[in-house]
Formats: sequence, structure tokens, C-alpha cells
Amino acid sequence: MRLGVVTWNLYHGRSIPPAGRDLLSDFAATLAGWDWNLALLQEVPPWWPPELARVAGAEQRLVPTSRNQLLPLRRLPATRWPDLMRSGGGGANAILVRGATITEHRRLRLCRLPEQRWLHAVRLDGGVWVGNLHATTHHPSRAADEDARAGAAILEWGAGKTSGGTGAPGGEAAILGGDFNLRPLELEGLRHVAGHDVDHIFAAGLERMGDARILDAGPLSDHRPVSVDLVAPASEEPDHR
Repeated sequence: MRLGVVTWNLYHGRSIPPAGRDLLSDFAATLAGWDWNLALLQEVPPWWPPELARVAGAEQRLVPTSRNQLLPLRRLPATRWPDLMRSGGGGANAILVRGATITEHRRLRLCRLPEQRWLHAVRLDGGVWVGNLHATTHHPSRAADEDARAGAAILEWGAGKTSGGTGAPGGEAAILGGDFNLRPLELEGLRHVAGHDVDHIFAAGLERMGDARILDAGPLSDHRPVSVDLVAPASEEPDHR
């Protein structure tokens, strides 16, 4: 089994310099053009994931984050003036999957205030659990706590509920990526396989194949997309790519 993973904070659908227009089609085309099986996305306008998935030929799951009250009223100005609305247009984190099937979706609230923060994860038909998070900004101790809780949870889900969250040998593989808002970062039981600035990818039960990459997204977002290929050692599972 080989899995291509990319993590990318979409900056609420904005670019640098500001484009002054809706960039959904630009983000969708860029994301679809890369080679991946798993796209872990943060700061996504909440109405974007279905279209991102459609263009990429993927399944998607999302979890709303913050500033989503009265979302239908927020959506119109956020679409017309994304650079003015910024995060006020609402937010979500999303996982896109192609070349595999999602069999389960879970989420764990990491923080309520000052903004909601979530770990959300999907289980693939091959047994791998894949988690995505965006930790609290400008508060390193909170971010560290949220990152650690997310790491423990994805290991627990990957190893099964009876594992006690230890990631015991024989458990299923696990991947955790996203915007951790810390640099550098270590998580117990998980190996750091890719990263740039505050964006990281960790894995357990999987090995990195080749080098991690920083992808070219042009002016889109203020984060650089991070990509890596992972493989299960001595696995006889079919290739998902």
C-alpha cells in the first residue's frame, strides 16, 4: 500500500497578494493537479469541500470550526470580498480521499475557546486512520496540549479502543497532519515524516518513501503545501494509487 499525503492551510480561500475575487476554482484546479491520495486541509470556506472533492475526483469529510453562525449570510460577502471578510466568512477543516474508500469518520473537540479546534479523522478501507487538525494560534502551550491530545487520539483509534491509546504493535497504521501552530514538534508514538514551518505530517506503522516535498501553489494561501509518500513495510495490501 502506498499513500500520497498533502497538508495545506487554505488561508480562508485567499492569496498573497490579494486577488480581490473568489478563488475556489483556482484552489480546486491546483489541488486536483497534484498527485495525492489524502489531502488534509485547514481554514477552508465551509461550502468549498464538496466542490474541491468533485474537481479532484475524491470523497470528502469536513468539520466546521469557528465563525459559522448565520453562515448563509456570511457566505455571500465572503465569496464576493474574501480579502475583506477573511476568517469572518466562516471556517472548516476537510479531508479529501481519492483512490481509497472512507469507512468511518470521527472527531474530537480539542478546544472551545477562544475558537473551536477539532481533530477529525477518517478510516480508510485498507485500515489506516488519517487525522487532520488546526491547533490554536498565538498560544504555544495550548497548541502543544491540543497537538498532544490529537496524537494520542489518532494512535488510540488506529490501534483500537482496547489499546489504551498506546499505539501498541499490531494496531492499524495512523497518519496525522495539519497546521500544528508549533515549530519544531515531537509527538509521542508518532514519527515526523514531513514539515514546513507550522505544517507537519506524522505517521505510525508507515514509512516515508523518498523525500518530503514542498509543493508550488503560486500565490494561493500564505502556507506552503507539504507532501509525502508513505508505505506500509512488508505490506501486501493493494496499491491505492
